Amino acid sequence: MTSIARSALPLSGVRVVDFGQYIAGPAVAMILGDLGATVVHVDPPGGPLWDNPANAILNRNKLIVTLDLKSEEGVDEAKALVAEADIVVENFRPGVLARLGIDFSALRKARPELITLSIPGFASDDQLRRDWRAFETVIAASSGVFTDMGLNRVLMGINPSFSPLPLSSAYGTMLAASATVLALQARERTGHGDHIEVPLASAVMEGLSYNSILIDDYPLRYQTQREREIERRRGEGLPMNMSYDDLQEFLDPFYRSYMCADGRMFYVVCPSHKNHAKRCLQALGLYDELVVEGLREEEDTYLPVSQWSSDVSLGVYPLPKFWADKIAARMKEVFLTRTAAEWERVFGEGLFPGAPQRWLKEWIADDHARAAGLMIEVDDPILGRMTQPGPMAWLQESAEAMLTPRPRRWGTFEDALAMLSGVERPSLPAPTTDAPGGWLDGVRVLDLCNVIAGPHSVAYLARFGAEVIKIDPARPLYDCWNTVIFGLSHMRGKQSVLLNMGSPDGRIVFEELVRSVDVVVWNATDRQVKAMGLDAESLKALNRQAIFCQLDCFGGVRSGPRTDYLGYDDLVQSATGIMLRFGGSMETPEEHAHVGTIDVMCGFGAALGIAAALYQKSRTGIVGRPRTSLSALTGLAQIPFCYDYTGRGPFDEPSGRETKGYHALSRLYETALGDHLLLCASEADLPRFGKVEGLRGIVEMAASNRESYLAQAFVTAPAQTWHQRLREADIGVSLCENIETIRSRSARIADGTPGIDRGSYSFSIFPNHPSGHTVTQLDPFAIRPAVGKVTAVAPAEKYGASTRAVLQSLNYTEAEIDRLIASGTVSETWSAEYLPS
Repeated sequence: MTSIARSALPLSGVRVVDFGQYIAGPAVAMILGDLGATVVHVDPPGGPLWDNPANAILNRNKLIVTLDLKSEEGVDEAKALVAEADIVVENFRPGVLARLGIDFSALRKARPELITLSIPGFASDDQLRRDWRAFETVIAASSGVFTDMGLNRVLMGINPSFSPLPLSSAYGTMLAASATVLALQARERTGHGDHIEVPLASAVMEGLSYNSILIDDYPLRYQTQREREIERRRGEGLPMNMSYDDLQEFLDPFYRSYMCADGRMFYVVCPSHKNHAKRCLQALGLYDELVVEGLREEEDTYLPVSQWSSDVSLGVYPLPKFWADKIAARMKEVFLTRTAAEWERVFGEGLFPGAPQRWLKEWIADDHARAAGLMIEVDDPILGRMTQPGPMAWLQESAEAMLTPRPRRWGTFEDALAMLSGVERPSLPAPTTDAPGGWLDGVRVLDLCNVIAGPHSVAYLARFGAEVIKIDPARPLYDCWNTVIFGLSHMRGKQSVLLNMGSPDGRIVFEELVRSVDVVVWNATDRQVKAMGLDAESLKALNRQAIFCQLDCFGGVRSGPRTDYLGYDDLVQSATGIMLRFGGSMETPEEHAHVGTIDVMCGFGAALGIAAALYQKSRTGIVGRPRTSLSALTGLAQIPFCYDYTGRGPFDEPSGRETKGYHALSRLYETALGDHLLLCASEADLPRFGKVEGLRGIVEMAASNRESYLAQAFVTAPAQTWHQRLREADIGVSLCENIETIRSRSARIADGTPGIDRGSYSFSIFPNHPSGHTVTQLDPFAIRPAVGKVTAVAPAEKYGASTRAVLQSLNYTEAEIDRLIASGTVSETWSAEYLPS
C-alpha cells in the first residue's frame, strides 16, 4: 500500500497548544493531531488529572510537556508556546486559566488571528452552575441524561438510570473540534481568528435534541406500544414494574433482538423503510404466509390512518400490537435456525440492516474493525502495543497516514517551543474591517441524506451561514415517523426539494444542482455512491470544485468485509458493545436509550470533515472527500474503556441496568423524599467530606463500608439539602434533573436569536410552527463564537415546500415545472397534512 506522509493531511502546518485535561479538551486536540496538526499537550507537575489508559489515545500525535502554571516561570513558558500557536484548547471551569495568567481575551487582542477554544462543564454565563465541579457524571445528571432514560427503563421502574458512556464529553468533543476547524477555514477568508466556547452541558443537550423536542397534539399513530403503556400506567396509577422479558413483547418486531442458534442475540433494525422490512421477511421465508394472513403494504402511508384500506402497513413504525406480536413470534422461531454470524451475512448481502450483539472486547478484535481501520495499533511507550480507536473523520485522499499515528511522547519546554516555531507560520489576509459574518457565509450545500446523522450534519452547518438545499425522493422511501418527526429537528434552515433523481429528467435537475454547490453530503455506502455517479471521477465531470462528504454505518479509512452493509445508530450500538454494556448480558441487551446516541455525534463528525476539506481547499486548492461513519464515532463514545493491550485488566467497567455508578464515592443515591442525587468524588476529595454535616464519618472509614454509610446518610435529608452542603465543600454533586423540567424552565417564545447568551440550556417555543402544531425545541446554542455569527435557523418547512423556488433558481419556467410535477419527476408535497395524522 502506498505510504502517505503526515504532511499530506489537511491540517498539516496548523499549530495547537492543548491545556486540556480529562476527555473533551485532549480529545479535540487529538482529533486535530490525527488530521495533521502539530500539537503540544501541557500537563501539570503531578501528571494528568485523569489517570486512565485512554490518555495514550488522547495524547497520540502530541508532545507532552510539564508546566507549573502556578509559578511565574510556568506561565511565561505557557505564553511562549501560545505565541507560536494557531489554536489553543482548554476545558477548565470558566475563568480558571485566566486567573493563572493565560487570558484568552488579552492574547487575542494582541494576536487577532489566534483561535482559542474553551470547553467548560457549564456555560460561563450560567450564574448558577458555572463554578460547579463539572465532572462527566455531574453534567449528565444536571442535563437529564440519567432520568427518564428511555422507555424501557421507565417501564421497569429504573429511574434514574446510570450510563457510563461519557456522552457530554463525546458530543462536546465533536462540536468543539468541528467548530474550531470551521473557524480555521473562515480565517483564511477574513483574517480573523475567534474565541469559541462550547459548554459540555449545552453540547449534551444538542446531542439529545431529538429526545427533548415537544410537539403539542402529537398524533396517536406515532406512539409506540411502550409509550402507550407508560401513559396507561400513569393514568391508572399503576406501578412501573415491568420485567425485562415482558417488556420485549412491547417492542416492534423490526426493532428488537432475537436469540440465534449459537446463543448470541441478533439485533434487527428494519422499521420505517419502504423495502427493509419486506426484504427481511422474504429472507426469513415469512413474507408470503403473512400476506395470506392479511399483512398489507399501504400504497400511501402519508394519508391519515383513517383513510388507509387496512389497519396495518409493512414498513411503517410502529406496527399495531396484533401484528407486532404475530410477526415477532414467527421471527423468533426462524432466528433459532442459524447462528448470528450466518444471519449477519444474510442481512448484509440482502441489503437490509441487522447485526449480532457483540461485547466491546469482541469489537476491538473484530476482523472488520481491524481491516477497515476502525481499530488501529499504536506502540505506546508505557503500555506497549495497544489497540486504539481509529480516526473519527478523515479525507479519503490522505487518510492512510492517519492509521499510523505517532505514540505520545514527552519532552521539555525547549523541545516544544522548537517544534512549534519550526512550523512555518501561515500567511493570512489582513483582518477585514467589516463584520466577519458566519463561518460558512456564501457556502452552498446539497444535502442528499436521510434519517438522522447525515441530515443533522448539514443542519448544523446552516447555523453558520451555509445555504442548504435538501433533496428527498419525489415519493417517500421512509415512513413519516422517520422523515417528518425527525425532520422537525434536522430540516431547520433548509430548502426542501422532492425529486426523483433516478428518472431522466430528474437526473438532469440533480446534475444542475450538483454543479451549483460547493459541498454535497450523503449518508450512503460505497456501492450506493458509485451507482449514483458521485464517486471521485464521476463527480469531477460534474463539478471539479465540489467537496463530497460521505457518511455510513461501518465505513473506515480502508475497505473491510462489512463496509457496504447497511445500518443505523441502534445497529452500531449492538455491533460495538454499547447495547450489551447497557443491558448487562447477552440475554438482556438494551439500546442505549436516547435517540441519536451515535447519530448526532457522527453528524458533527461529518461537519468536521467538511470543515477540514474547506480549509485544505483554501490553502492548497486540493478538493478532498471527507468521510466518517457511525462505527468510527463509537470509539469516542466509549473512550474510557475502548482499548486493549497486554496486561489490560478485565473488561469489567460498569454495565447493566442495576449499575448506579463507579464506586461508593461516585454513584447515584436515593435521598429523603425519594428523589436522587449524583455524587462524584474521589479519594483525593475525602478531606472535603469533613466539612459536610452528616457525612464527616466517612473520612476515616474503610472503603468497603462507604457505600452503606452514604446510602443510610443520604436518606435522612432531601436532595436539595445535600446538594447545597456538598457544593459548599466543593465536592462534585448534582440533582438528577429530567429533560422535561429543564425544557420548561429554559424555554421562551422564539425571538429570532440562537440562545447562545442564555446559559447552559435554551429552548424556543414556536406557536406558529409551519406544521400547525406548537413545537418546543432546543436552540442551536452550544457553539458560542466571539467573532463568527450564529444564526437562529428557521423552523423546518414542509417537505417539498421549496421545490418550485429551487427549480426557478435553475431557470426552469412555470410550464416546465408543471410538466415535471405531472410526470412525477418532482413533487411539492408528500401529504396534505404537514404531520400526517
